Amino acid sequence: MTHDKAKVETGVQIVQRWIVAALRHRKFFRLAELNQAIRELLSKLNQRPFRKRSGCRTSLFQELDRPALQPLPAERYELHQWSTARVNIDYHIEFERHYYSVPYVLTGQMVEIRSTLTTLEIFHRGERVASHPRSRQNYQATTNPEHRPRSHQQHLAWPPSRLVSWAQSVGPSTAQLFQTILESKPHPQMGYRSCLGILRLGQRYSNERLEAAARRALATGACSYPSVKSILERSLDRQTLENQLQPQPVEHANLRGPAYFDFSHSPDQARPASAEERSC
Repeated sequence: MTHDKAKVETGVQIVQRWIVAALRHRKFFRLAELNQAIRELLSKLNQRPFRKRSGCRTSLFQELDRPALQPLPAERYELHQWSTARVNIDYHIEFERHYYSVPYVLTGQMVEIRSTLTTLEIFHRGERVASHPRSRQNYQATTNPEHRPRSHQQHLAWPPSRLVSWAQSVGPSTAQLFQTILESKPHPQMGYRSCLGILRLGQRYSNERLEAAARRALATGACSYPSVKSILERSLDRQTLENQLQPQPVEHANLRGPAYFDFSHSPDQARPASAEERSC
């Protein structure tokens, strides 16, 4: 308050006279020695009686200030920073190249992030929805199993090898496709959704078609659930893969072919290019 400004300045002036001025000619070589000297002079200053009223600063503190004091927080104050992020389709957010899970119902939503040196708290509309120990492992994931949908929780204990073995029952190309999808993700669980989606396609299509679609996806580098689904819906799995992948020659009037430039056997037969050819 402005009306207490003069009292505060007077208190600073008293400390300068009774402590700082008293120590101005002394030399200290350790911080502990300086603190001890200040502590002794401060105790004397607080015990010094008032001139115009009874008591001293120590007695006034015991009477007025101490009863109003509250205990210190149980945890030390930590510096923190705020940022925002959007929840990805796999119900994780990315913060400093690490992935943290949030409840799956928030997929696609914007959330606020409160980060400290040790923890990461995630808020949605002012309510804390997740808290994780902060990790500095790049492109790894910290996942709370409770944040997963119930269908995903059923597959929580699945190792990636179980999915690959399941795909092996369809065919070797399907198993290789699953292996490629799982290895392409920062953590294998992020590829479970694509693999399970491909397996569900087996309810609509035969194993032969699913295996052919996986073979085409591997050959074209389109290793994802949407690509396999598109291959099956467009019946591309029934077309010959080799003929489509092999580049077809282009017929054009200006193409001379390799024999035109082969003069290694008869260099004297080389003829100069015509004006029309030089203009090409």
